[in-house]
Amino acid sequence: MKSNQHKHKQISPAARIQVERVQTGIRIEKCLLKVLKGLAEYQDMTLGDLLEGIVLHAFDGKLPFGKESRKRIDQLKDLYGLRLTAADSHRLFESHESLAPKGR
Repeated sequence: MKSNQHKHKQISPAARIQVERVQTGIRIEKCLLKVLKGLAEYQDMTLGDLLEGIVLHAFDGKLPFGKESRKRIDQLKDLYGLRLTAADSHRLFESHESLAPKGR
C-alpha cells in the first residue's frame, strides 16, 4: 500500500479551505516535469495540488516529502533521467538563451 497516498483526502469537510485557483502557463525543465507528474500520479493527486503542497511546505521551511516519497522520487528521477539538483537551480538556461549575465 502506498503510505503517502490520499493524505489530502483524509481532511474533514469542515477543515477544508476554499481558495481561488487560476490557470497558468509556466515553463519548466522537461525531466523535472515528468518526475512531478509521475509523483502526482503515484500520490493520486493533480499536479497543481502537488505543486501547491511543495511550495507551501517550502515557504514554512518544512520538508514536503517523507521517506517513502523520497524513494519514489529517486526511482522517478532514474526513470526519466533527471540529474539536476538544488545546486543547479539558478544556473539553468535554454539553448536559445544567451550565456551573458542578465541585467537586474
